[in-house]
Amino acid sequence: MTGFVDLRNVRLSYGSSEDATLALDDLSISVRQGEFAAVVGPSGCGKSTLMKLATGLIVPQEGTIEVAGHEVSGPVSVAGMAFQNPSMLPWRSTLSNVMLPLEIVQPHRARLRSQKAAYTRKAEELLELVGLGGFGDKFPWQLSGGMQQRANLCRALIHDPALLMLDEPFGALDAFTREELWQVMRDLHAEKRFTVILVTHDLREAVYLADKIFVMSARPGTIIREKAVTFDRPRPIDLIYEHDFNEIVHELRDLIADARTVS
Repeated sequence: MTGFVDLRNVRLSYGSSEDATLALDDLSISVRQGEFAAVVGPSGCGKSTLMKLATGLIVPQEGTIEVAGHEVSGPVSVAGMAFQNPSMLPWRSTLSNVMLPLEIVQPHRARLRSQKAAYTRKAEELLELVGLGGFGDKFPWQLSGGMQQRANLCRALIHDPALLMLDEPFGALDAFTREELWQVMRDLHAEKRFTVILVTHDLREAVYLADKIFVMSARPGTIIREKAVTFDRPRPIDLIYEHDFNEIVHELRDLIADARTVS
């Protein structure tokens, strides 16, 4: 294994042995440190299951998983996660929501009381970076969906994770807001250089953000294609209208359509 995140020959079934559903079969991926990877495929192919495996929330029946050079046997402390639903606590301010992981993740939990001012500045700087400067004292109900998702990204990054796992984080947003947040994510990755695995149904999102795209088959999920994306960075948003960009989108769409037909 040579990547920062490595899954090798993973097999996972759900349910009892008599009535088990095979979710993933002989799945292997490798993502280098600092790389931005995306995972796409038909609905129900196991994309979110792959994310749970990589973060140690579930363990496979077969195969090996390593993150940062260590075999995964439980929850991975170096990972931050963001989902489609921001799930911000309504009774806490935006700033307090962003700082929530610091109350849970070590060593930050042990340091939070003595270093509260420094951590607060860090949270405010992250909010500023995603365009939410001055909104730290607002409550979730006072923010739009796009603003809540920006705060959600800050919450996922506040403890400086080496690995950021994104599960359809922009799927519930309108097209214009989604494209704005693609650019926010692009800039955050360029500045912080964390490793990213993005699960998405949006093929344009995958091609715009990723260095590498893994295409999964229908269930039981396995990798049927690994596609490198070589557009120069930073990528302007107008790239999504260019011919070469859309050629890759159509290639991925055809692969997924074929995978669905085979199933």
